[in-house]
Amino acid sequence: MQKQKATTMASWTLAACTLSMSNAIARPSDGPQTQSGTAALCEEAMVSPVSGHAECVRPFGAPVDAPPPRPSVVKLAVFDFELEDATPAAALTGQTTSTEAVLEKVSSEARRMLTESGRYMLVDLAKNDAEPVRAKALRNCEGWEAGIALRAGADQTLLGVVKRITQTDYYVVIQITDARTGKVLDQQAANFAGGPDGWASGVRMLLEHQVLAPIDGS
Repeated sequence: MQKQKATTMASWTLAACTLSMSNAIARPSDGPQTQSGTAALCEEAMVSPVSGHAECVRPFGAPVDAPPPRPSVVKLAVFDFELEDATPAAALTGQTTSTEAVLEKVSSEARRMLTESGRYMLVDLAKNDAEPVRAKALRNCEGWEAGIALRAGADQTLLGVVKRITQTDYYVVIQITDARTGKVLDQQAANFAGGPDGWASGVRMLLEHQVLAPIDGS
């Protein structure tokens, strides 16, 4: 009887060990691990065309860090671009040497690019009748645009200026300001060659390569 009982217990022990090993083999792995037992870091990942999620390919199966959260969309007040005409002809006659239609094209192109970037939601300024806005003289008002933009519900404001030096030489200056504090957040400028017909192109290049350049610098 004792011999039979010992044999039965040994069989149960063997079965339990076998089941435990079977479970260990069947249990899904938590991913590759280092010699110290910690999870291996992913060195190279790619987006799976099946799942649409990032998956580690080196070492295969390692956990992939979640991407950083996308920045929230900023409510931006974009004022009409202003002209500072420093050409000899303007100094002589006291009048600018361009038309409103050219500046309207410049402003429209800037608003299009800013909207399509996905970073900004443009605030409507159509009802604003402040004198510096109508006269396109905000550049001389030492930060008035911030208060105007804040009252319109904007987080930030963009003021752009085309400074014409000669008939075929001009600068584009773009300044982004915090509407609540009046602090200048970004200011970019670049020199371009060309007449008024090319101003919109100059603004587009400055926005694309400097103002809207990738945040991470890549």
